[in-house]
Parts: sequence; C-alpha cells; structure tokens
Amino acid sequence: MKKQRLTEAQFQESIKGLEVGQQTIEIARGVLVQGLQQSEFVRSLGLTRGAVSQAVQRVWAAYEAKSLPKGYERVSAVLPEHQAFIVKKWAQEAAAATKRDSK
Repeated sequence: MKKQRLTEAQFQESIKGLEVGQQTIEIARGVLVQGLQQSEFVRSLGLTRGAVSQAVQRVWAAYEAKSLPKGYERVSAVLPEHQAFIVKKWAQEAAAATKRDSK
C-alpha cells in the first residue's frame, strides 16, 4: 500500500472549512505531512489506534474530495461482479481521459 503523504500546501487546502479539532489537525499533519507513524500519537497522546487513524482519514478524505477534477465525483458501491466490472472499466476510461486532458 502506498503511504499517504501531503505537502503542507495540500494539507492546508484540505483542512479549509473542515470542522475538526486542533488535536485532529496536529495528528493528521504529523502523519500526512511530516511522515510520523500513527503509533507515535497513540503512545504520546494516550489515544486508541482507531482514534488516531480516524483523525488521519478525515483529513485524507477531505484531500481526496477536493483533489478530484471538476465535474467528477467519487462513489462507493457494492455491486454484482458483472456490474462492478463495467464500473471499473468506466473508471479506467475516466482516468485516461483526465490524464489526456491534463497534458
């Protein structure tokens, strides 16, 4: 799995308008920008692994939502195999089109 990382600018853009506490921001910055291990925050703050993971994922999800090309939307669905195959093909085609358009 690729490690999730953001630049400070990407991080700042991601948290704009995000209603989270200062501790969530500091945890997410530590992990996503500075590359610290989540386990460091579990130990130093006495939080559960789940709580630290949730803090990071809230900011990561905000980044992903804001980094989509204009007119695109991220969806999640549970589908029968044949429908999932079609949706995956659409996703590949959309990614290729986005890549072509960005050149």
